[in-house]
Amino acid sequence: MQRYVLWGVILLLGGALLLVGLFWNPAGQEPPKHQVLSLQAKPTGGDFTLVSANGPLSLSDLHGQVVVLYFGYTWCPDICPTSLGMLSMALNELNEAEQEGLQVLFISVDPERDSIERLEEYSHYFHPKILGVTGSAEVLADVAKKYGAAYRRVEQPSETNYVVDHSADLYLIDRQGVLRETLSHGTEPEAILAALRRLL
Repeated sequence: MQRYVLWGVILLLGGALLLVGLFWNPAGQEPPKHQVLSLQAKPTGGDFTLVSANGPLSLSDLHGQVVVLYFGYTWCPDICPTSLGMLSMALNELNEAEQEGLQVLFISVDPERDSIERLEEYSHYFHPKILGVTGSAEVLADVAKKYGAAYRRVEQPSETNYVVDHSADLYLIDRQGVLRETLSHGTEPEAILAALRRLL
């Protein structure tokens, strides 16, 4: 019995130390690059400027169109392909006029590896209405904060050296640039289509 009690104490202490290691940040120390927004903030939306294959692009440049935001990266092994695949299925159901009134922005949170050329090729693979954009680490952190997105770099011994853990929501913005709806990862194409048409 005493042995079980001892193991219980050891496990509790180990869990406490793990939590401290994950969340403790001494005052005055900046978090490492990419270690941002480990928890989602309340989304407020707002304008931003990122870079695409066509040059700088601001959300305000897209006023008059419905805009969908998705935060991810091209080296993502599973979550991004799944989310973008579901989204593209919904986009394919829109008629030509509806598609003209819509723009999807795939925001890469891995600017170190995702070049503009790679982003363009990757995003267009899923659908021509998806445009890849990115920016500096500081700008990306600000945009993610505005929309309640979360991501962080995780080192690992692999060919890619690291992965980026990230939230996988779709952020739907109306024609006036106002965030109207957030769709969680795994939302079926039919539900995505219905949400897009509510704004279109």
